[in-house]
Amino acid sequence: MDTQLIINFVLGSIASVTGWFARELWAAVQQLKEDLYKLREELAKDYMPKDEFIAFKGELFTLLHRIEDKIEKKEDK
Repeated sequence: MDTQLIINFVLGSIASVTGWFARELWAAVQQLKEDLYKLREELAKDYMPKDEFIAFKGELFTLLHRIEDKIEKKEDK
């Protein structure tokens, strides 16, 4: 066999494997992007919006102040 034929075969094989590997990486990155988009959508559904949290926090602190006032009245007696 000719050495040029062997070199061409080896380089062709390396290029084929490298191309296949690059295609697999590209597909994996695309799948990760899709998963990230889906995750962003799901997070928006599961968590409380900021304005609702601020309203909840205000109600919670009001309740805590009422409890604190009742405890102070009990201490005074």
